[in-house]
Amino acid sequence: MYGAAMHEISKPGAQRLEHVLANAAEWALFIDIDGTLLDLAPRPDATVVPARLVQTLGGLVERLGGAVALVTGRRVSDADRFFEPLRLVTSGVHGAEARIVRGGTTELLAAPVPRRMLQAVHAIAELGPGILIEEKGAGVAVHYRDAPLLLPAIERELARIIHEWDSYTVRSGRKVLEVVPKAHSKGTGLSALMRLPAFSGRRPIMIGDDRGDEPAMHLAQRMGGLALKVAGEHFDRRVADFDSAASVRSWLSRLADPARCDPA
Repeated sequence: MYGAAMHEISKPGAQRLEHVLANAAEWALFIDIDGTLLDLAPRPDATVVPARLVQTLGGLVERLGGAVALVTGRRVSDADRFFEPLRLVTSGVHGAEARIVRGGTTELLAAPVPRRMLQAVHAIAELGPGILIEEKGAGVAVHYRDAPLLLPAIERELARIIHEWDSYTVRSGRKVLEVVPKAHSKGTGLSALMRLPAFSGRRPIMIGDDRGDEPAMHLAQRMGGLALKVAGEHFDRRVADFDSAASVRSWLSRLADPARCDPA
C-alpha cells in the first residue's frame, strides 16, 4: 500500500493533491522549516517568511483537523517569531523542545548545553572567518556556509569536544553541524507528537530537505506514512519530490485551499 500511495503523490500536481485531500482524515503533516518551508538564508537571523504563508499554515491546521506540526532544528521560539500569531504544535532543537498544544507553553526535554561545552564550541569560530555559532538552549550549531573549506577542521574540533560528553552527538544539516543530546532527534520528536490526540491514528507525512530530517522521515515510513524530499545540497533533484521550498509552499497552499493555485 505504501508503494502505491508514494507513486500517487511523489511528484507535485493534482494527482497527489487529490489523493491527500480525498483522505484528509488519514494524514498527519510534519514539516521542517529551513530549506523545506522557508528558503535558506545566509544567516539564521536573515530568514524571510513569504507573504500568505501564515495564512496557508492556518488553513492546513483547519483542513487536517489540527494534525499539523513543525519538526525543526530551530528553537520553538524561532518558529513562533516566523509564523506569528500562530503558535503551532512544534518539535524544536532536534526533539529537545516541544509544544504539544497549539498556543501552549514550550517544554524543555533536555538540559541546556554545559557552559564549558559552549565555550569550546564558540572557540571554533577562531578557525577562520565565516563561521557562525548559534546557541539553541539544549543544542549549539556551527554554521559554515561562508567557510566551506573549513569543514574538515570544524568536524575534527567537534569530534574532540563531544568526546568529553558522551550523551551528545553531532547532527549535520545544510552547511551546519549541530551538537545536540544523543537521546533526541527529529525522529523522537515526531514519535512523541504522533501520540497526541489530533495525530493519533493518522499516517504521518514528513517533509524535509537534509540529513537531520532523515530520522523523522524514516520513522514516518515505518509508521505507514510518507517521507517527501526537497531537492538541494542533500537530496538530488532526480529523487526529490519537490524542486525547492517554493514548490513545497505551492503544494501546501493548494492542500490548505484547493481553490487557490498561487504559491505562498
